[in-house]
Amino acid sequence: MAETQFPRGALIEVCCDDDGFRGAWFEATVLRSVTRRQNKPQLYIEYSHLVQEQDQSKPLKEFVNVVNARPRPPRDIDPTFKLSEEVDAFHNDAWWEGIVTQVLDNSRYSVFFRGTKEQIEFGKNDLRRHREWIDGSWNPPKEVQLNLDSTPSNSEDKYDKGTLVEVSSNEEGFQGVWFTATIVKASGKNKYTVEYQTLITDKGKPLREVADTAHIRPLPPETKVDSFGRFEEVDALYKDGWWVGVISKVTSRSKYIVYFRNTNEELEFKHSDLRVHYDWIDGKWVRASKALGF
Repeated sequence: MAETQFPRGALIEVCCDDDGFRGAWFEATVLRSVTRRQNKPQLYIEYSHLVQEQDQSKPLKEFVNVVNARPRPPRDIDPTFKLSEEVDAFHNDAWWEGIVTQVLDNSRYSVFFRGTKEQIEFGKNDLRRHREWIDGSWNPPKEVQLNLDSTPSNSEDKYDKGTLVEVSSNEEGFQGVWFTATIVKASGKNKYTVEYQTLITDKGKPLREVADTAHIRPLPPETKVDSFGRFEEVDALYKDGWWVGVISKVTSRSKYIVYFRNTNEELEFKHSDLRVHYDWIDGKWVRASKALGF
């Protein structure tokens, strides 16, 4: 990224790596063109909506790494949004990426946020189309909604005995990871006993536990790709489960460096240990876009 790209007065957005704010983009203005601090190109900025902790009447000013900055994306005039469309929603003083799960009356929309698993209602003025800043230009999202005839629908969260599924974990350090399992039996309202394929007990037997349907989904579709591109969102097979990450570097034809936002780690994977990332939302598989705040 060229150092002259953000001159004094430029209107930009800045992403944050702090816990609870990863992937959020905050509006700001450049106060000083790029300077160098600790051998890294930096910008001195003033936030549009964040204030100083000591004096909340004054906007927050700070140095940020230039790689965490981008121009403000273009806005559409009087936009409307469709079901399953990727959007950015203005919430808690920043823009967060989500997916439209309901089109409501009076130009209002229900938006699902994958990172927090929250669903919040917004007016259209607090939404914008999701766009990505890649290699110096804005790109529309690559989003695909699959034909449901080829994907089992479990809109009522009902699963038969023996069905292969994936189960997410809430355990510390494993939030959002999906593990392959088999449905053993129904175990009460909206609960199933599952047997994991890769997790075992201390006695060497497959681990069984009761899981809520909120943490169960069908197996995602198998989409064959010859290669993955930089900034593409993927699932990586790691520690017996599937972790969502973003391709940060292509090291060879069959190896990739993947960045994990939740842990702020980068690890190398073979092509065979990666798959296209999909989200299971309201009984439908939705393919996410690239560069989710990376």
